Amino acid sequence: MEFYHSQVGTITIVALKGDLDGQTAAAVQDELLPLIDPECKIILDMGGVPYISSVGLRALLLLYRKSTAVGGHIVLCCLSEMLRDTMLITGFLEFFESYEVTEDALQALRSA
Repeated sequence: MEFYHSQVGTITIVALKGDLDGQTAAAVQDELLPLIDPECKIILDMGGVPYISSVGLRALLLLYRKSTAVGGHIVLCCLSEMLRDTMLITGFLEFFESYEVTEDALQALRSA
């Protein structure tokens, strides 16, 4: 799993590249948990993630719970059709706001 960080004002964008599964979920948590603080605004660009397993979904759920517990906000963008379908079927899109492109996610977090 590769991570690419960028900052737009107070919003952190993390682009993920690689499968999000049992092999990489711990690395994702290790990389992203330190970014979660009160009032954090994080965009997870999932455009480079071709596959997500149940372990990967649990990792995202942990990040969601930690961020909301401290008043933070995590949104997803650039989900492939396969990831969107997986997250929709499993109910995970009920937890996360999801946007087609990064600019839409930025706009949503700016007004949050």
